[in-house]
Formats: sequence, structure tokens, C-alpha cells
Amino acid sequence: MTSFDSPRLLAELGGTRARFTLETAAGHFEHTASLRCEGHADFHAAVSHFLNGLPANPIGRIKHAAMAIATPVEGDEVHMTNGPWRFGIEQTRQQLGLQRLVVVNDFTALAMSLPQLTSSQRRQVGGGRARENSVLGLLGADTGLGVSGLVPANDGWVALGTEGGHASFSPRDDLEMAILRHGLQQHPHLSQERLLSEPGIELIHRALREHAGLARQTLSAAVITRHALDGSDAVCVDVMNSFCAMLGTAAANLALTLGAQGGICIGGGIVPGLGRFFDRSPFRARFEDKGRFSDYLKGIPTWVITAEDATFIGTSAILAAQLRIRRDEEASALLAHIQRSRQGLSPAERRVADHVLAHPRSALGDPISQIARSAQVSQPTVIRFCRSLGCDGLSDFKLRLASGLSGSVPLGHTQVTDTDNTLELGVKVLGNTASAVLQLRDQLKHETLGRAVDRLAGAERIELCALGPDGVVADDARLKFLRLGLPSASCSDEQLQPLVAALLKPSHVLVLISSGGPVNTLLALADTARQRGATVMAICGSQSLLVRKADVALTLDHDENLATQLAMVSRILQLLLIDILAVGVALKNGGQALTALTAAHTADPPGRGGDSTKPPPAAAKAAALGTPDTGASHRPGLPSR
Repeated sequence: MTSFDSPRLLAELGGTRARFTLETAAGHFEHTASLRCEGHADFHAAVSHFLNGLPANPIGRIKHAAMAIATPVEGDEVHMTNGPWRFGIEQTRQQLGLQRLVVVNDFTALAMSLPQLTSSQRRQVGGGRARENSVLGLLGADTGLGVSGLVPANDGWVALGTEGGHASFSPRDDLEMAILRHGLQQHPHLSQERLLSEPGIELIHRALREHAGLARQTLSAAVITRHALDGSDAVCVDVMNSFCAMLGTAAANLALTLGAQGGICIGGGIVPGLGRFFDRSPFRARFEDKGRFSDYLKGIPTWVITAEDATFIGTSAILAAQLRIRRDEEASALLAHIQRSRQGLSPAERRVADHVLAHPRSALGDPISQIARSAQVSQPTVIRFCRSLGCDGLSDFKLRLASGLSGSVPLGHTQVTDTDNTLELGVKVLGNTASAVLQLRDQLKHETLGRAVDRLAGAERIELCALGPDGVVADDARLKFLRLGLPSASCSDEQLQPLVAALLKPSHVLVLISSGGPVNTLLALADTARQRGATVMAICGSQSLLVRKADVALTLDHDENLATQLAMVSRILQLLLIDILAVGVALKNGGQALTALTAAHTADPPGRGGDSTKPPPAAAKAAALGTPDTGASHRPGLPSR
């Protein structure tokens, strides 16, 4: 078993408890602990409590973490459905000093554990034999009913995010018809989840007592289950048998819908606790009872997940896949060129090539003396290797290598060392920036850009709002749009921004700019703008909640260590995106606007040489178009219009 370079932190967050563990090698979990959520102010406090309680505190050594949480995960902000915590994913990553933090729904994590489970971690119920590389289905009954599936894709799996638990309940006999009638008295739509869950067990219990003409009795799901397992209450036994039979119907429907010939797995908190009662229940008989398709279902195996750490196993698999994707993205064109050229190199140069291919980031950060020692060659051999690839020398080689590596590496990465000279340091910083720009180029979507340009070009007024350092991007955009004759204003003051949003009209466009962090203020502005009929445009990360609020969302992703530095590369990407929009609007509005924009870029600023008596470009453009210069950068105490 090969250990990881650094331990990986895994977490499982439920409504009342949070479990933590350290994964030191694939599938090897250490120091697993469970904490009550209500005993800690937030997730960061709970993680810190867990880590501080370990024999050797690994804070600072953990680079990657993943958490599975019992709530839908959409965007950057996570709100626990049945728990006390809410937090931002990016903010948490920065607080913990992580390079990578992955947050997924807990049922998705459980689904991803299925291919990893061994025979000792699941118990087969009934017959059937799994077909290799086939779809797997998953049901999990707990406080609700989770439904998912796994579809094989290339060398991995794709988890299906479904709401199958809300499919309609379909009764199979008179007793289940009685349960249906009782349930419909309380719910206009009786879904599978209404019955195949802890509240569902209680509903079935009430229905069966009513059907038997017995007095109403209020028992919790835990008490009903206990009476059924020890056989002390006949109605409770009937309740759990009905529960298992209905679960068999749901599992069979899922198997037929997905074509899940890889098998159906049962997880959640209820069924694994039933033990052999479940094996003897009507579950499997009901699963196979499908008329013309009974033989088809008899060949599909069903398992109960018994692994206590199944969610950790799935979370680990998701994190490993994310890290693998990141490594794959780092395979640059230069590395491919080295691989192709390797056989034509001298034996000594080949050793340098092998070292670079095996340790590209180390080669990017190490001085020539370290590269030579690692490859067991002389320093001139390293230079000859670089020139054999068409590079002018080591610095040129490193610049090309950096531009091919992933642009999401923080600028504060250890690749910058105290032995770097000024040129090497500049090469690394510029390389990361260049890579990020190329990544943005590949991420641009023609249709989204086209819609953004159309909205801006047709706007009667453009309002740009941002917070903190993002305000400079808003100011830059205001200046560019003013040069195009578009009435524009920028505001980075949180107290003034609601007033700006309250004055929007349907013909206006509100542009919200965010590079990360809390976005509650901007979300409120988006709500106000939409209420007033204005168009909402967002420039933000793809995981930001602003994406869901915007009519048009222009996303750009670049990870930076904001705890130690300003988001410099992200700011460059934002400014480039503004430039793209400005040129697009200029083309949309005709050649005259594009000429004005180009002239404005090349004109001497007032007070820095040239004819200082000429009006500023924005005023000149406004005068040429017969439009008043209505642009303003909102400041406290000054009117914006």
C-alpha cells in the first residue's frame, strides 16, 4: 500500500453529527472521529477541533480535502438542510490552507463507493450475478429516500443525480392500497419517499392500525423497528415487512429504468440496521415479481451495504478523480514534445528528459544545479537538452513549460524558491499568468459571449457593482463603456449599491463582478434588479451562487491563495473579459465606435504629455455622439446622476 505525499482530510456532514478521518493511503483511514454539529460554531471550528485533537497535528501538511454533506451542493455557498452550518467552499479552502477542497452531496459520494466495495463490505440478498461494466443502481432509505445510479464511462463512472425518491408510490395489493388511501388523506401526492423513510415507517404504522380497526398509537420509527426485530408487536412486524416489500418494488423499478445489470445496492441508515430480518423479508420476492420481466430481474443481484465507511470510500474516489483530472491537464505540449524527442537525444540528455517528464513542477522550480544533480548530468548538458528542443536556454525552456502546466496553481506555489534569480522568478509568474489566459480562452463560450454583447449593446444604461478589490474592474469597465457612448456607472460601496439597484429600469443592465468570497450583498442586488425587470449579468467563478441569479453568466475559474496575496491573475482575467466585451459591443454598434475605442486606448492621458487642452476621451466621444457624459463612479456623499 503506497502512502500519499500528504494525508487527505475527509468529512461526512449529517444533520446532527459530523465524521472526520485522515486518509493516508488509498482506502486506509486513520483517526476517524464523530462530533456533534451543535457543539461547534461552524464547520471550520469542527475541523480545527478534530485536527487539534490528533496525536500529531497535521495542519499545514494537508493539501487536499473532500467532504460529503447531506444537502444539495450548488454553487460556492453551502446551506445544511437539517443542520446549523452554512459556509463558503472557497473561503473554507483558504481558511484551512488547502490546495483543493471538493464538496459533494453525501448520496453522490455513497454512489461512487459502489465499485470500490469488497464482498466483506456488502451482503447479497437473494440470487443474481452482476454483469461487468454495467450500470449500478442505488437506493438509500433514511430521513428521506435517495435514488441514484452509476454509469460506466471510459475508465471511470458517472454518478446520476436524481430525485427518484419523489416518484409516485405504486401499491401492489389490498394492504398497500389501504396505505395509499391513508397517505392521501395527509399528502396530495404520495411519493415513494413518503413511505420508504423514517417518517414513512411511522405513516405505515398509523395506516395499518387504522386498517385493522385499532386505536391510533404514536410510535417513533426507531421504536417500531425495535418491536419488529424482537417480534414483540405484530403490527410493527407487519409495518417493517410492508416497508421491505415496497422497497423491493422501488428497487425493481430502478433496475428496469436504468437497465442496472451491474446490480442494485441498498444503503442509508434503515436497512443495514435490520440485519437478517431484511434478508427474510418480502424484499427479494417483490423485487423479482415483475410478470414478463421476472426472469430479467432474477438475474440482477441486490446487496445491502454494510461498510461503515462507505461514504468515506466514495468521497475519496471523487477526490482522487478530481486530482487525476488536474494532473492530466498539466500534460503540456512541451512535455509531449519531450516524449516524442526522447529517443533522438544523447544518453545524458535522455536522463534530463526522464527527470523533467517525471517531475515537471520540480524542473520548473529548481535551479540548473539541482536539475543537473537530480538527472546525474553536468549543467552544460542541461543547457544542451533545452536547446535540442528549440529553446534558447533554460529560462526559455521554463517559460514554455510553465505556459503548458495548469494555470490554477497558486502564484505562491513552492516552485518559487529563494535560489531563483530575478529572471527565473519572472518566468514562473509570467508562465502561470500566460497559462491562465490560455485556459480562459479555451473556456469561452461563443453563445454566452454573444448574448452578453447583445444585452450590453442594447442597454439604455449599464450599472457595474463589485466589492473590495473587484471594484477596480468595475471602474475599468465603466471607462470602456463610456468611451463607446454607453451611459455607465460603477459602484463598490455596499451602502450605496442597494440604492443603485432600486433605480434600475427594464432597459438597464446590472453587471455584478466577483472573484470569490461572500456574495450575499451581490445576490441581494441581483434579486432587486430582477424585480425591477433589469438584465442581470455576472462575471464570476462557475461555482458562485451568482450564476443561478444571472440572466447571463460569464464564468472564469482560477485558484489563488487569497490568504497570502491579492487575486492578481484572476483580476487580469476579469479585465481581459471586460476588454472582450467592450470590443464586441464596439463591433455590434458599428465601426465608428470601434475607432473611438481604439483611439482612446492609444491617446495620451491628460496631464501626461500631448495636448492637455483636449477633452478626455469619454467626454470627446460623448460630444461626438451628442450624448451627455453621464458616467460616474459612485462615491459616498456625491450624487451619481
